[in-house]
Amino acid sequence: MKALITGGTGLLGRELLANLPDAVVSSRGPATTGSKLGSVRAVRWDPAREAAPREAFQGVEAIFNLAGEPVAEGRWTEEKKRRIRDSRVAGTRNLVAGLRALDPKPKVLVCASAVGYYGDRGDEELNESSQAGRGFLAEVCAEWEREALAAESFGVRVVCVRIGIVLAPGGGALARMITPFKLGAGGRLGSGKQWMPWIHIDDAVGVLLHAARTAGVRGAINAVSPHPVTNAEFTRALAHALHRPAFLQVPKTVLRIAFGEMSEILMASQRVLPHVAGRTGYAFKHTELEGALAAVMAASQRTAA
Repeated sequence: MKALITGGTGLLGRELLANLPDAVVSSRGPATTGSKLGSVRAVRWDPAREAAPREAFQGVEAIFNLAGEPVAEGRWTEEKKRRIRDSRVAGTRNLVAGLRALDPKPKVLVCASAVGYYGDRGDEELNESSQAGRGFLAEVCAEWEREALAAESFGVRVVCVRIGIVLAPGGGALARMITPFKLGAGGRLGSGKQWMPWIHIDDAVGVLLHAARTAGVRGAINAVSPHPVTNAEFTRALAHALHRPAFLQVPKTVLRIAFGEMSEILMASQRVLPHVAGRTGYAFKHTELEGALAAVMAASQRTAA
């Protein structure tokens, strides 16, 4: 499958490229991208500013739209929030504008989204048919998906992949979580009762590929483990995997002071389930948190060696 990937240098993009050797990557700086990714062909394009160039789509059957300003890095100033929104909403709008004029067109657009779509929902079980929540991230995700789904009007199958917390060796959210635990300062956030929809990176990439290859998948699909856990349960499992204590509690007020509005993604409760993935035949490799963390730790040790 010949594919175009936006956001190819990110955590998911790099792993996806390992499964798609014939992929093309869009980049604002092709030379820099080439040095990071090796022999991958890169096409110059700034998604937030212009429609995708026609040459980016030559021979492409599937598009994986993963580009976006990092959400969990730095405080959410008004400028940061503008970059988060524009990189996703305007970037996807420009991508779809580039697709509209093509003939023939790629068969499928797989657009990243996030479980942030659901907002903070307590103990409510959430699936792909659940309504969008409230808050900045929920609004951005809803707009992001709306721009992607516009490609359906001219015959492109669109899948919006609502991705949970990705567990991966050497990067992503888990890398930031591990440091305080190794220092003996790990602990639950607030009450610890909030639900954390997690997914191992093997399955995150697996769901993306499943979405592209399975004609019956369209609209939303949740990329999360079938077994979400609470923050307290996650904390205990991570501490056990690292052989470290986890007896501290970080009060919600401290998180708000430290991270500002961005702390809402740390405290949001999202009990998300992957109904569409299961119904359309995707078989998860990692369904239990303890096994997924063990696999990540083992991979990290192999890389370090």
